[in-house]
Amino acid sequence: MRDIILLVFSGLLIPSLMLVFGFYFRKKAPEKINHLFGYRTSMSMKNEDTWRFAHLYMGKVWCLTGTVMFIASLIIILLIFNKGSKCIDTAEILMCTIQTIIIVITLIPTEAALRKNFYEDGIRKE
Repeated sequence: MRDIILLVFSGLLIPSLMLVFGFYFRKKAPEKINHLFGYRTSMSMKNEDTWRFAHLYMGKVWCLTGTVMFIASLIIILLIFNKGSKCIDTAEILMCTIQTIIIVITLIPTEAALRKNFYEDGIRKE
């Protein structure tokens, strides 16, 4: 039973956090550019406009990606629910690894959107 609880927790943690922060960022970027909280890349931190744009865009990406990951993870959890401890342990490791890779991949469309909409100095393209 402990294995199943840990599988559910670890398998749904990252997608759930992506959904929570995705909805949060879609509504509102952190008030000020900072080095502690938010989408922090050199391009997103150029000025307030790039900061807000990056958070709104990343929020949309994370809502979509988090939803897909949540559903996929839930399906995987249901499929291996009655399998042995070794199978569950392997699934936990694989799901967390894949989810972490996906989080990193979500940086790509956000950075591409920033570069499409802003010049290198942070001025918005017309």
